[in-house]
Amino acid sequence: MKSAPNAPMFPLLDLRSRMQYATWKEECHQLFPLVGSGRFVTAPVITEDGQPIQDPLVLKETSQAKGLAVHPQYNNSPSSMDAANNLAKVTDKTVVQWMLTLHQIGLDVVRTDRTLVFYEKQENLSKLWDILAVYAWIDKDVGYGQGMCDLCSPMIILLDDEADAFWCFERLMRRLRGNFRCTESSVGVAAQLSNLASVTQVIDPKLHKHLEHLGGGDYLFAFRMLMVLFRREFSFCDSLYLWEMMWALEYDPDLFLMYEMPQSASEKAEGSKGKTKSIRQCGKYEREIVKSGAKNAEAPLPMSVFLVASVLKDKSAKLLQEARGLDDVVKILNDTTGNIDAKKACCGAMKLHKKYLKKAKKP
Repeated sequence: MKSAPNAPMFPLLDLRSRMQYATWKEECHQLFPLVGSGRFVTAPVITEDGQPIQDPLVLKETSQAKGLAVHPQYNNSPSSMDAANNLAKVTDKTVVQWMLTLHQIGLDVVRTDRTLVFYEKQENLSKLWDILAVYAWIDKDVGYGQGMCDLCSPMIILLDDEADAFWCFERLMRRLRGNFRCTESSVGVAAQLSNLASVTQVIDPKLHKHLEHLGGGDYLFAFRMLMVLFRREFSFCDSLYLWEMMWALEYDPDLFLMYEMPQSASEKAEGSKGKTKSIRQCGKYEREIVKSGAKNAEAPLPMSVFLVASVLKDKSAKLLQEARGLDDVVKILNDTTGNIDAKKACCGAMKLHKKYLKKAKKP
């Protein structure tokens, strides 16, 4: 039977997801009318105690979003501003916390991928702002953090439908939201930075010692690379290439456990043939981990760590010769922004991974 002429060509699950996004977006619109209006704000809209901020720019944009006829030249009296803004004091702490992030999202949006023609259109900037505002509303534990714009931008560019872009970003954040959990005593990528230090110490002990001597043994200078997955160190296309590579090589814990489970006598009768076949079904990154004889207790290191290690290795000579302080380290690494070859970095990361496993296996 033929489908109806205008029947949607995507699964029902996609319809439900799009409807869910529309519902969340409408909730945000009711809380702050600029969401979904085609505009966004870069000035603070509320104080920490819930009082609306009487900022002329906010009043103008909010009033236009509500369809109010407000003259551009505002009367600075509180009464006229309240009438235009029509925002009462917010008492819900959750809403206050969300509204406190809206202007920061706007500030980051206007700085994101500004060299791309795509963002010369106001509607695309607004779409990016809307998605991040909605995400900050539904993920109340993490909210919004600087760097999320860099992660969301490719979704906006690659997908026409805003809801689809939102859900792709949401799935990505399931992997990376831990990166944005920062406290006064630790950063979200602390574990990855610690792993990077361990890897560098094994594969390039001279460089590691030099960095420690400079006070960079915590490797915080690599914070941005890991936080936003190299979006600022590589070109737009190369960064997407890296994402594809990292996810394609990603280690599967279930397969790992399967290799390490003790075999019974009957299972051993299968011989090594079955195991070889299973290993062949894995990616190259997984196979190297399996062959290295890693133990169950050892969590596999993410490929992103080896990519950073590859960048450091490539700049090792320059860092050893020219870096006399952490500022020099940061400058040398920042000079690589947009100039690193993705394929070269990937090849280097794979070689370092193999070298690390080989050396780490030795007593």
